[in-house]
Parts: sequence; structure tokens; C-alpha cells
Amino acid sequence: MTSTSQQLRAALDGLLDGLPPSRAAGAVERLMAGYRGTTPGPAPELRDRADAAAYAAYRMPATFEAVSSALAELAARLPDWAPSGHLDLGGGTGAAAWAAAGVWPGERPTQVLDRAGPALDLGRELAGAAGAPPPLRGADWRQHRIGAALPAAELVTVSYVLGELPEPERTATVEAVAAAGRAVVLVEPGTPDGYLRIRAARDQLLAAGLTVLAPCPHGAGCPIAVGDDWCHFAARVSRSALHRRVKGGQLPYEDEKFSYVAAFRDPPAPAPPAPRVVRRPRLRKGQVLLDLCHPDGTLADEVITRRRGATAYRQARDTAWGDAFPYP
Repeated sequence: MTSTSQQLRAALDGLLDGLPPSRAAGAVERLMAGYRGTTPGPAPELRDRADAAAYAAYRMPATFEAVSSALAELAARLPDWAPSGHLDLGGGTGAAAWAAAGVWPGERPTQVLDRAGPALDLGRELAGAAGAPPPLRGADWRQHRIGAALPAAELVTVSYVLGELPEPERTATVEAVAAAGRAVVLVEPGTPDGYLRIRAARDQLLAAGLTVLAPCPHGAGCPIAVGDDWCHFAARVSRSALHRRVKGGQLPYEDEKFSYVAAFRDPPAPAPPAPRVVRRPRLRKGQVLLDLCHPDGTLADEVITRRRGATAYRQARDTAWGDAFPYP
């Protein structure tokens, strides 16, 4: 667990410790019913601080890990770049701001925009906890209506928001963030519908002149046939005792499935692209089966056996879902 993840965990645990269990359980149940819906629509309304705290307990750790994974892939492609400022649209309690602080720990202006006042108030409270990273301590938490003009920022993130919007507003939002940000990172649930929203947004970002850097190793059309499969990844989320109690879970972890795209306008010499592992590697006796998206825009299965040599075989066994794989 990263230092920033530990800091966030401590801040959340302190927050939840003062929330009556019955109040937390009722709010979480209502939120879970809303988030399990299959049709796009507004997120459940956060009515007060208790609702916002329940939301933070239920969703913030998973959102943090998913966005951290997406931002880390962008950072890997641009090892000499760090954002001079960060704008998080629809950022709620600030999970993406915490994630960016973990990937790029230096001080910078950070602005979190959201329509829900209780979420922003809670995000501000979490950012004021002891040990919060510098970008959070000085962040600007501001109410904002989707569709209003956006200020320019070096990095713009939008996580788990597009699915709450009707299609015209979704298209307009992606257009706005493409104009406002130099780097744009969009994250949605790792469901077929979430993938389709990311796929459409990716096409918009490319049309707006941005270069896709992750997860795709190319700027061609997505080679996945719609309806056959969907591109998504997984982030491991550690659960504290309080987190397990609020979610009603027993395991000390969960896996958050997510789809994302990271794009950049005029990137400064990114690292050469490598094929991306787009499904969980399958281990067999003496071989590893990898599903790879290649820089030429094609999908292909690759079987790495011991005959390829000890180094290649060991490298394949150590490769995880979502990793870049040096090929051949």
C-alpha cells in the first residue's frame, strides 16, 4: 500500500469512526442501490455530511486505486513530466486528487469541482487531516454545474462521472475537458457500458488532436469488436476493518474493475509504446498465454513458453493484467 493510500485510509478511518453504525449502514444501502443500477443516470444525492461520509467509505478507496492505476500508466509513458496543476471535474470527496498526489507528490494548484456541496465539504475535511499530502492541503473545493466553462489545467481528471450524464451532456463534457486540459484522464466502471463510454470519449479526444498514451499503445480505432468483449482492468483495493464493516464484506481486499483512457496534447517524447496485456494472463504448465493489444492497432494472442528462453518466460510469468509487455 502506498504512503498516500495509507494517509487516505487513516483519514477515512478517523472520519468513519465518528459515524453512528446504523446511520452509515442505511446511507450505504441507499448508495449501493443507486450505484448498482445499469442505466445511466445521476448519482444518488448526498443530502448531508453522513451521506457524504457513507459515500466516501463505500466508494472512495476503490476510486482512488482505479485512478491511481490510470495515472501511473500515464506517468510511465511520460517519466520526465509532472502536472503543474490539476483540475478534477465531478471529483466529489477528492479521490482523484489524492491519487494524483500519490503519483506526482510535488506541490501544485489543485481544484476539485462538483455539484454536491456535502461531498466537497467532506473532501475539504479529509484534506485537512494530519498527514494529507501538500496538493490536498491547499486544494480549492468548489461547486460547479456540469456544462459550465472549465478553467485550463495541465491535468484534468474525470472519474465515474460520464455514466451519470445523458449522452449530449457526456459528449459536451468530454469536449470541454479536451479543450481545458493538456493531459486528460477519464475513468469509468469496468463494465461493457463503461467501456463503451470510454471508447466514445477516446474517439473524441483523438478528434480533438490529443494523443492517446494509455492504455492503448496506438491511436488507431479500438480493435475490439463491440459486443464480443470489452477493454477493462482491475485494481486491488485493501479494506480496513471499518471499510469492511461499512460495506458488509469479509475479505480484507476487493478488486475494482475499471476502463480508462489517458491522452495528452503534444506529448514531450513519450516512451516508445509496447503491447498492452488486455486480459488476465493465463498460466499453464511451461507456458503463459497473453492477450496483447499491439502498437499497430491489432489484437493478438501470444504464447510464451520456456523455449523462448528463461528471461522471456520469467518476464511473461511476472506480467500482470494491464501491464505493457516488451515484445518479442
